[in-house]
Amino acid sequence: MTRTFDAVIIGGGIMGCATAFELAQRGLTVAVLEKDFLAAGSTGKSSAIIRQHYSNELTARMALYSLRVFQHFRDQVGNDSGFRQTGFLALVPAGDRTALEANVALQRSVGIDATLVDPTDIRELFPGLATADLSAAAYEPDAGYADPHLTTCAYADAAKRHGARIHVDADVTAIRFAGDRVAGVETPRERFDAPVVINCAGPWGACVAALAGVELPINPCRVQVAVFRRPPDVAATHPVVLDFVHGTYVRPEIGRLSFVGSIDPAEANALVDPDDYPEHADFAFVSDMGERVVRRYPAMLQSEAMGGFAGLYGVTPDWHPVVDELPSGSGCYVCAGFSGHGFKLGPAVGRMMADIVTGAGAPLFPTDRFRLSRYAAHEPVRGQYAYSIVG
Repeated sequence: MTRTFDAVIIGGGIMGCATAFELAQRGLTVAVLEKDFLAAGSTGKSSAIIRQHYSNELTARMALYSLRVFQHFRDQVGNDSGFRQTGFLALVPAGDRTALEANVALQRSVGIDATLVDPTDIRELFPGLATADLSAAAYEPDAGYADPHLTTCAYADAAKRHGARIHVDADVTAIRFAGDRVAGVETPRERFDAPVVINCAGPWGACVAALAGVELPINPCRVQVAVFRRPPDVAATHPVVLDFVHGTYVRPEIGRLSFVGSIDPAEANALVDPDDYPEHADFAFVSDMGERVVRRYPAMLQSEAMGGFAGLYGVTPDWHPVVDELPSGSGCYVCAGFSGHGFKLGPAVGRMMADIVTGAGAPLFPTDRFRLSRYAAHEPVRGQYAYSIVG
């Protein structure tokens, strides 16, 4: 059987489903093809932190746009995203105070509610946090986290309400061309004809791009998250914290849980087969994260280690995505390689892709910084924090 659409999206994570929603809203007929189930890849294992702390104007604006969507998700998308506002702190040592001040100024210039706070303020925002080694922190009161499964399914449901079709267990095995233009894709059971194909396959992005004859520098990497249950006599929740001193992030979860992960770029070395990798957290990782979090939050010495889980990042050389039409002029697009940043930017990326595909005259978020050719031109996206993955 052959089905015909205006656009076919490969990948049923937040990027694919948000893009489907945005395109379907504009009247395009859309099919999302997911090889497993919705949010089965990077999205479903995301810590789903919603922050705006970026050191590039474009990504900061995208993060702010996405926050506004999460804050009004039921009205703008429908259903629930599980968003919880907890606040956010980015902790830095004395040597990074000047850079942090510049970042906060950048964020405020694009409309983000961010302020510089000193150690006394930090202790008020997060009682019990050790601050002796800190110079300052950036604070965002509006930040928090969401539920990645709820969010993705809400976008998929909203896309379907506008006529989109969602196909799970639909592994794309070929991308077809008619001359220089894309003509559609094939799965083991069906053919899909479309003049637009969008690769939102995350860690599988390079594999999918290869079906179109395109080589992408996107590596599937295993990333781990340790889970701890906080003692009953500590706060019921806490802000999201990025700790540049100890190289960790911590975010709360219901049930007095805290998720703890690494912000070390060395995670890019953990290359795996995205279809076959350990999905649990290693004992050594959980132990390491526990030691680090106790140094920052001593009350966690009495916490209970609950193990953890492992997911995937699709990592590029500069930890920023490839968003481009490849081959040029073909109608075949790549939207992958978000390197762990993708979930929080998802709503903005959906808008970005819809603007590109429909030829919006004044796109809200230009994609030139994310073009593939930046690597050959030695023009990678550079963040202020070269020693971490924060961006």
